[in-house]
Amino acid sequence: MNLLIVEDDVRLASALAHILEEAGHAVDTANDGETGYAYASQGKYDVAILDVMLPKKNGFDIVSDLRRTGIATPVLMLTARDAVPDKIRGLDSGADDYMTKPFSPAELMAHLRALTRRQGEVEFETLRAFNLTLDLTEREFASESSSIHLSAKEFALARVLMSNAGKTVPKATIIDRVWGTTGVTEDNNVEAYVSFLRKKLRFLEANAHIETIRGVGYRLAEGRDA
Repeated sequence: MNLLIVEDDVRLASALAHILEEAGHAVDTANDGETGYAYASQGKYDVAILDVMLPKKNGFDIVSDLRRTGIATPVLMLTARDAVPDKIRGLDSGADDYMTKPFSPAELMAHLRALTRRQGEVEFETLRAFNLTLDLTEREFASESSSIHLSAKEFALARVLMSNAGKTVPKATIIDRVWGTTGVTEDNNVEAYVSFLRKKLRFLEANAHIETIRGVGYRLAEGRDA
């Protein structure tokens, strides 16, 4: 899924983004209401998670303005407020669901699953990019013509690249997501697994290839490897 988090608590926004990215989703974050509205008004997100109390533009106004301009992105209001009038105001503004802080990651994911089931479009068990799918349960990598099972680290690498398809993923982020913050690896290990995954893409006849962005990281891009 492509998700938007609008939360002025930078640490909380970062923690939420990490949880959702670990679950295989692409996440954008904004820390004030005006920036959040600018992102959300593009209409490209599967779900927007909005705090109510935001600088520059509050969450109620963001939802109201989105709905007035025809943006139907499902909105989960996320706030410390638990008063019934605030919940009513949020829902009347056009929000689809409401969750109060503090909350557990499991509760957040359950709310997102409920929202996307209503849309009938988004699958939490599968990532899709170009003509590829990645089964997050079975670790199966597939195109229209074939499929292959990935090793644990190949799967972790494919997951982070597919979650950010078309975007450059810094090498440090790949190391963190594939080997973990306490893991020990070297540049040649990263390059080796990128090479393994490139071979898998060729085997699958994928309409995608992994670009090396020298000095920065890697990007899963459309088109077959030259």
